[in-house]
Amino acid sequence: MAGAGVSARDHGGRLVTLDAPARRIVTLAPHLTELVFAAGAGAFLVGTVEHSDYPPPARRLPRVGGAGGLDLEALVALRPDLVAVWPPGLPPGQEARLESLGVTLFRSEPRDFEDIARDLEALGRLAGTPAPARAAAEKLRARVAALRRQHAGRRPVRVFYQLWDQPLMTVGGGQFISRVLELCGAENVFADLAAPAPVVEREAVLAARPEAILAAAAPERWAGWRARWRRWPALPAVRNGHLYRVAPDLLQRPGPRLVDGAEAVCRRLARVRREDAAAKTAARPTDMKKDSVGAVPAPDHPARPGQFDGGDGGGPVPWHRFSRK
Repeated sequence: MAGAGVSARDHGGRLVTLDAPARRIVTLAPHLTELVFAAGAGAFLVGTVEHSDYPPPARRLPRVGGAGGLDLEALVALRPDLVAVWPPGLPPGQEARLESLGVTLFRSEPRDFEDIARDLEALGRLAGTPAPARAAAEKLRARVAALRRQHAGRRPVRVFYQLWDQPLMTVGGGQFISRVLELCGAENVFADLAAPAPVVEREAVLAARPEAILAAAAPERWAGWRARWRRWPALPAVRNGHLYRVAPDLLQRPGPRLVDGAEAVCRRLARVRREDAAAKTAARPTDMKKDSVGAVPAPDHPARPGQFDGGDGGGPVPWHRFSRK
């Protein structure tokens, strides 16, 4: 295919055209690095950004930026013929600046599983690897369809997804993690919030009465997060022991491994349904009285939308920066 022009449409519907398949690709978000590898084009990656650590060969790639911004000089020095970007992760004005330097951009902003599959196929076309990319996309679609069939019609489970602890952060209804919850037959208790990663008050979580809490905590932070929730034993998720840690890098990157994260979430929620059904069967009528959450302390932090946790144990980072772990 050398010398043959290739084209594909990106997330915004823009037609991206190259004179020949890309052989020097730079990715500006970790999920894009994973997509390029999954599309069979990992050998053509020449640069990426901080936190692009999967698959393992990605760790050896030169870095052209991170949470502090992009190093445009380093990026241009790599002579990329394609730069894959996540627009919310770029500093203001950076997208236009890249285009002014003559860089060809592919924009990726997945909102659901089908967006991920389409990005896989598009990147495969642009890199001249359409067959492995198509195979990866079809495998992803098949796994998602299997989960949808398995969990269709199940009792909805009310879930609070915790991105960060202090300040307390979650995901809004338009965020792709909400699609994972829906796939597993769950309801995001903050689905009505428009911000992708809003800060919420702990008392609002108590009022929402989630049946399960899924926390994207680094292993070394999980004990502290869980201990804080256990201060409210009447909260259904706490009372019934449904506090679960989930792997941030599987659920907070809209890439091929998101379906791995979805399978793990579905297993947790199946356990919630199974144990709650068993408890109701065993309970006497007097045991079924609804508890009250009771008095709550003052909120941890005022609402402050627009942030997203990197999940690497380093604290919350602005949503507009990077799709990190």
